[in-house]
Amino acid sequence: MTLQRGDAADDEGSVLLLTLGYAVLAIVLVLVCVDATSLYLTQKRADAAADAAALAGADGFVLTVAGGEATARLTDAGVADQAAQVIDVLGAAGGAVTLVSAGTPDGVSARVTVQTVWHPPVLSIFVPDGWTIDATATSRTALR
Repeated sequence: MTLQRGDAADDEGSVLLLTLGYAVLAIVLVLVCVDATSLYLTQKRADAAADAAALAGADGFVLTVAGGEATARLTDAGVADQAAQVIDVLGAAGGAVTLVSAGTPDGVSARVTVQTVWHPPVLSIFVPDGWTIDATATSRTALR
């Protein structure tokens, strides 16, 4: 069987459509990956800020000596004060992290929760107000 010239003309242009389709798919995939990476980095920054604030909060203890024995006890006010100072320094350095809560559940551990808002760098049309990210960290005081 022989091909006629009219049959080959029906397939012209189909490769161009496939190429354009794959190019659009590749661009969308790259844009989604950029946004996913940005979200991941924002979460890691919030985790690091919470860790730093909890570590500083664990140093906000009150040292008491009773019966010749020294004990270190954390207070909610001491943890909140230390954590707020760290968050203020991070805010001055360009981090948009806010302190949600800081306290001590047991007098030995400092628990801090921070919050930030993530705005997608590329596909912000789908999330115009951003997305709130919370991070909580706990740190124990070294002195008991």
